[in-house]
Amino acid sequence: MLGKVQRCRKPLAALLATLVVALVAPVASAMKLKTQNLTQLITSSEAIVSGTVKSVSDGIDAVGIPYTEVTLQVGSDARGQIEEGSEYTFRQFGLLRPRTMANGHQLLAVSPEGFPRWNEGEFVVAFMHEKAGRTGLQTTAGMAQGKFSVINGKLTNQFNNAGLFDNVEINQQLLSPEQQNMLTSPGAVDVVQFMDLVGRAVAEDWIGKGAMK
Repeated sequence: MLGKVQRCRKPLAALLATLVVALVAPVASAMKLKTQNLTQLITSSEAIVSGTVKSVSDGIDAVGIPYTEVTLQVGSDARGQIEEGSEYTFRQFGLLRPRTMANGHQLLAVSPEGFPRWNEGEFVVAFMHEKAGRTGLQTTAGMAQGKFSVINGKLTNQFNNAGLFDNVEINQQLLSPEQQNMLTSPGAVDVVQFMDLVGRAVAEDWIGKGAMK
């Protein structure tokens, strides 16, 4: 009898170990964010959306994946693919907060550290990475680095724009004096100057033409 119990415990232990790895891996990955500068954020984005967060909710999809669903009221898209005034909805991995399931167990699968946080009513600029092929989940390029919010009239990400302009080279003739200063001044940036720079960089293909590196 003891032998049967021991044999049963081994597969159970293996299952638990697998679950732990599955839950911890995304968190570990998020905690080791590789710094993404502005050139990399633009290159990694399929859409660069500015607008207001209209709604934020969470749930569990049909195959059991926890998600946070965000809807943006679009003001503009630097790539010109999303119509102004339309709504842009995506699902990011993880719940907003732990939830109690029908069986009484608590599901702790919140969005890992390093993922952007979204709040209804906030004005954001979001560098949206393409959707994951298998799950359809989506978040910003560079995770929290690619989501900017307006705070005290300035635009900043979760890391106060640390590394945003590191190693970024732009033909200075293309920039206004304010934008030239912005590239050498760490911290929050002027919304209008930043959006003008990003919009022209995309529309005029600065990266493709070598004017921005």
